[in-house]
Amino acid sequence: MDFLFIIVTALIAWHGLTFKDNEGKKDFVKLLFGAIALLFCLRVLFFDILGGF
Repeated sequence: MDFLFIIVTALIAWHGLTFKDNEGKKDFVKLLFGAIALLFCLRVLFFDILGGF
């Protein structure tokens, strides 16, 4: 289940951090949610799967 969570949050983070509208500008809300998804993805990866630091 952790691997599925990592894959889904990584895809959300990638989409949110690389999205640009038709004018080439980045949307602040998508950047924010992409950054939050990246934090959750890395947290689960390092602490739940790799055993923490």
